[in-house]
Amino acid sequence: MDLPSNILQQAVDQLATLPGVGKRSALRYALHLLRLDEAKYADFLSALSTLKTDVHLCRRCHCVSDTELCPICSSPKRQHGIICVVENIQDVLAIENTQQYRGVYHVLGGVISPIDGIGIRDINIGTLLSRIQYPEVEPIQEVILALPTTMEGDTTAFYINKQLQPFGVKVSAIARGISVGDSLEYADELTLARSIMHRVPFESN
Repeated sequence: MDLPSNILQQAVDQLATLPGVGKRSALRYALHLLRLDEAKYADFLSALSTLKTDVHLCRRCHCVSDTELCPICSSPKRQHGIICVVENIQDVLAIENTQQYRGVYHVLGGVISPIDGIGIRDINIGTLLSRIQYPEVEPIQEVILALPTTMEGDTTAFYINKQLQPFGVKVSAIARGISVGDSLEYADELTLARSIMHRVPFESN
């Protein structure tokens, strides 16, 4: 795609690096930005700049947050004795949209995948175990493994379950209402809600 403006071309090339955005969509976005008035364009740039500088990860669960502790971890209305372990932030949002879960979360930031070079130390398993080790901070009674129904997800769940055994906490897994090979973020809300509500002991899964 050869454009008459090199500057526009550079903008399109950068927008096309976003997930799910092809060259045509990138061009449409770039032209839309070009048509914005100065105030709206400044607001757009400010939002992106603030996103990069002021949004960080919750020190406890690794979800996105504007503060040291995210609103879920800091809320007295949540059930802090139940941790739902998920692969990524999108999974937290998907589960929250069901409005059926009132516990807290732990975002691994990935799953064990030797083929992709992702090992145990590359994801947030260590901090999960630390949360279980200090019941005076969080008296955890149950850990729900809500990981993808893939070989990598199952491998990660098996490893975490093994590591949790010495602590004597209940370990459960979401019911297999989620199709094998699917990610949580793409599941419909009703299926995901039922999978959480009808979770089963991990060893029986």
